[in-house]
Amino acid sequence: MPTPSMEDYIEQIYILIEEKGYARVSDIAEALSVHPSSVTKMVQKLDKDEYLVYEKYRGLVLTAKGKKIGKRLVFRHDLLEQFLKIIGVKNENIYNDVEGIEHHLSWDSIDRIGDLVQFFEEDQKRIEALTEIQKQNEN
Repeated sequence: MPTPSMEDYIEQIYILIEEKGYARVSDIAEALSVHPSSVTKMVQKLDKDEYLVYEKYRGLVLTAKGKKIGKRLVFRHDLLEQFLKIIGVKNENIYNDVEGIEHHLSWDSIDRIGDLVQFFEEDQKRIEALTEIQKQNEN
């Protein structure tokens, strides 16, 4: 199982490949706000652990294992963003909050949060009722 740091890299590589069709070391470094040398070290580790295939000066591609995990990590991130929106977290806080909690939740917890998000999204009145409760609590 990848470490939280490895997960961040796999997730970002997956996103870049989905958006651009490729992920370069410089793109990953910029997206994660790290030095390219740090990216190269991590990419080599991810290659060794068979999450991707890396060839120096040629780029990288995710393996089937890397794609599966990348897709799941993006799903987790998006789901947590949805959840925080539903419960009324301010938009400007959502991204950083998700980044802070996503590695600390079990997949069982993620599944339960998914059930809850689905429950609220199945009927807009449920979200409206929750929003009304939040407004009352602010007063």
